[in-house]
Amino acid sequence: MTRTNLSRCSRLTAVLAVLVVLFAAVAPAAAVSVQETDVPDSGEVGSQVTATMTLTQLYDTYETWQLAGSTELRNVTWTVTFLNQAGNQVRQESYDGQTFSGATVDIEEGTAEVRVRVTGTVPAVESYSYDPQQSFTLTALSQTRQGGTSNELANVSATHYTADSREAREAMESARAAIDAAGNPSEATETFQSAVSAYNAGNFENAIRLANNAEEEANRAQSSQQRTQLILYGVGGLVVLGVVAGGVVLFLRNRGDGYDKLG
Repeated sequence: MTRTNLSRCSRLTAVLAVLVVLFAAVAPAAAVSVQETDVPDSGEVGSQVTATMTLTQLYDTYETWQLAGSTELRNVTWTVTFLNQAGNQVRQESYDGQTFSGATVDIEEGTAEVRVRVTGTVPAVESYSYDPQQSFTLTALSQTRQGGTSNELANVSATHYTADSREAREAMESARAAIDAAGNPSEATETFQSAVSAYNAGNFENAIRLANNAEEEANRAQSSQQRTQLILYGVGGLVVLGVVAGGVVLFLRNRGDGYDKLG
């Protein structure tokens, strides 16, 4: 191999080495696996709920790190349980309050799985929204290193409601289904939008009344459409009968003319 070819190979090898280093630097590290083992998707304001999340693949990035959590629940208790490969408890820690930090996950301790359970009271609704439905942060978990960066592991939301807001939403969902079935008639759709505005303002009694009106308007529109279709079907049937009857008369007349000619 000539000196020129050797020089080119050396340069190519150097470029490839740089590319490998750059790729390793920008390639995302594998994240901790988080499973929602027992997480409610909604809760009534003032009721107590419990959510449990399970963390595995703990050391794909670091062999020692700290777990932190936060929630918008009230009167909160956290229970963090560390389990080994056999599923036996290594240790357990408890925290009070909407946030906790400093729960150390260490490979030398033999921890293979971490279960985080949070229990608290569903918070009040600050602002109502029909679509999307109002929600709050049920559980947020993050991975941190001392003096290092913090990576979000999970951020789970849940919807919350009162008895009145749930009643209004049920009435509105019934109205929405009737409007869709009727082909979205304009009058019913406008009334439904007024119901949405009332719901968003927290005026649930008015939202229920408007939703019921919208459903009635949708049902009337659908009944009118069905009557129109029946009338069209009836007219179409009469036309078909007329065509058939005319054909029969013409056929009989032609047969009669043929008999006369033979006679």
